[in-house]
Amino acid sequence: MDVFDNVKKQLSQINSIMKLSDKEMRLLLTPKRIIEENLEIEMDSGKAKAFQSYRVQYNDARGPTKGGIRYHPNVTLGEVKSLGFWMAIKCAVVDIPYGGAKGGIAVNPKELSEKELERLSRAFIKAIYREIGPMKDIPAPDVYTNAQIMAWMLDEYEKLTGEHSPGVITGKPLELGGSKGRSFATSQGGAYVLREYAKLHNIIPEKTTVAVQGFGNAGSHIAEILEGWGYKIVAVSDSRGGVYDKNGLNIKSLLEHKEKTGAVKGFAAEISNEQLLELDVDILVPAALENQITKENADRIKAKVILELANGPLTPEADDILAKKKTAVLPDVLANAGGVTVSYFEWVQNLYSYYWEEPEILEKLERIMVKSARDIFDSAKKYKTTMRTGAYILAISRILAAEKLRGNL
Repeated sequence: MDVFDNVKKQLSQINSIMKLSDKEMRLLLTPKRIIEENLEIEMDSGKAKAFQSYRVQYNDARGPTKGGIRYHPNVTLGEVKSLGFWMAIKCAVVDIPYGGAKGGIAVNPKELSEKELERLSRAFIKAIYREIGPMKDIPAPDVYTNAQIMAWMLDEYEKLTGEHSPGVITGKPLELGGSKGRSFATSQGGAYVLREYAKLHNIIPEKTTVAVQGFGNAGSHIAEILEGWGYKIVAVSDSRGGVYDKNGLNIKSLLEHKEKTGAVKGFAAEISNEQLLELDVDILVPAALENQITKENADRIKAKVILELANGPLTPEADDILAKKKTAVLPDVLANAGGVTVSYFEWVQNLYSYYWEEPEILEKLERIMVKSARDIFDSAKKYKTTMRTGAYILAISRILAAEKLRGNL
C-alpha cells in the first residue's frame, strides 16, 4: 500500500468539514519539490553499491521546509511524501515558522560499517546540497539516523559551500551547535500533551498503566519520563520483540539490559509487538513505525488513550474504528511535535550564535506544547470531531492563510 493514500484519505475527511476548493485540495496534495537520487558509494570490500534516496520539500508557505532523514530498507517515495506532508501539518499545529519536508534512503544501516555509513551520508548531501540551506530546507535525524550522521552531513555541506553554516541541520551534537534537550524533546513534548489531557479527564498517574511499542530514542525516553511521573509502565517492545510485567517494569534496569544485550527480550515475560498493542492497558504509546494499528487489529485495541509518538502509526480506517469505540487518540502531529519544536530552538540558537541552558529550553517547549494541546482540544470540541481532525483543521487553516497572503490561492 502506498502510504500517501493515507494522506489522501485524511484530506478527504477534512474536506467534508472544511469544504475546500479544488485549487486548495490540489495545493495540499502536491509537494512543491521532489528530489530522487541514486547514490553510489564504495563499500569496504572495494565494490560499488547503489542506494535509492529521496528528499521531498512539501510546502514552504510558512517558512523554510523542515524534516528528518530516515535510513530504512522499506523507505519509498510515497512514505517520504506522506511524512513531508505531516511535517507541514505538525509545524503549523505548534505554530512555528516552518514548512514541511522529509528525506530517506532505502538502506538497512545495521548492515553497513561506520565508514560505509559515513560515505552514504556524505553522498546524500552531495546530491541535495544545492536544494537545502538554513533559509531553504533544514534536515534532521529520523528513524535510524542520529547526531553523528547529522555531524557528517553538516561537515559535508560546509565543505561543499565553503561556509560555516550550523543552521542547515538540526539534531547535531552539542559540540557542533546542537541544542540541549534535543535528544529527548519528542518524548518530553508528548509527555506534556498527555499531562494536559490527563488534567482534563482526571487521569491519576499512579493508577494508570502504560504500554510502549518501540523502545528506541522516543520510546525509551517517554517510558522514563512517565515512570518518573508515577505511571506504571507494564510493557515495552523493540524490533526484536517485547517484555511484559503486570506489576510494572523498572525502566532504568531495562535500559541497562538493552545496552548490554541489544534488545529488551530476556528482561521479563516475553510478548510480541502485536500482543503489546492489544494489551489491556490504560495508555498505549506507539513509538515505532507507521501503520501499526490498522482495520485488522483496531477492534482489539483495549487502551483508552493512544499517545502517538511515531509518525502515522494508525491508518485512517483504524482511526474510524477507534473513534466509534470512543478511544482518545492524541495525534502524532501534536504528540510528537516536541522534536521539531526543539529543532526550531536549535536553529534559532545557530542563527544567533547564542545558546540556552536546558531549563530555558524545557520552559519554552512546555509553553508551546501546552498551548498547542489546548488549541487542538478546543478545535476538536468546536467541530465535534476527533483530536486528529481538530489538529488538521487548525493546521490547514494556517497553511492556506499563508498561501492566500502570498497570492497562491
